[in-house]
Amino acid sequence: MTFVQIIDYKTSRQDDLTQLLDRYVSQSQGKRTVTHSIVGKDRENENHYVDVVEFPSYEEAMKNSQLPETDKMFQEMVALCEGMPSFTNLDVVRDEHLNKMLAARMFDELAMSGDRSVAEEIFASDYADHDMVKADTNAQGIDALMADLDMWRSAFEMSFTKNQQIAEGDFVTTLWTWNATHTGEFMGLAPTGKKVSATGSTTFRCKDGMIAEGWWHYDILSVMRQLGLMEGMPA
Repeated sequence: MTFVQIIDYKTSRQDDLTQLLDRYVSQSQGKRTVTHSIVGKDRENENHYVDVVEFPSYEEAMKNSQLPETDKMFQEMVALCEGMPSFTNLDVVRDEHLNKMLAARMFDELAMSGDRSVAEEIFASDYADHDMVKADTNAQGIDALMADLDMWRSAFEMSFTKNQQIAEGDFVTTLWTWNATHTGEFMGLAPTGKKVSATGSTTFRCKDGMIAEGWWHYDILSVMRQLGLMEGMPA
């Protein structure tokens, strides 16, 4: 689960503090576990600042706090502040940007590699999958997800292009184009070597930093026509 630390402090020496943070970033290069950080200045109090620092997880944040460079930076930071900075520690329970990243990993990593460990990082163990093309439109769990993915990967060398992503609340929708070469048996058809493509969309519902449910819509009839599985219909 993504973890965020909010650091609240007052200083009249922000330029010196900025230089300190720049040195810290340089000295801890390759060691820091921070994924994103923002510094905000209070519009009503020119000496009041807030840093928002994001980590992949609480555990990664603790690793970062134990770095010698982090301890040294903090001691120097305190010397530049008016009083002791305060810290607020937050587990992220909703993040539309994070939801986009989870969906992107499905198409950029999992679909390409078939690596189950990636699936376990981004999908909840009780993930519910709804594929409008299949007879059973309600599959449950990572095993079912991987079985479906393995079927497609065994039949095609494939790639996805993410044309657009839209996130709102707990949901993220990806509009995609699928390009593939038919290299294995598919629907009883022996490999043809034909290049095929299709468009579709996937909507994921995310919960607690994981993908909990998904709905797939895509043009399977076009794929079947391109493979010659629907004789008499234009390709």
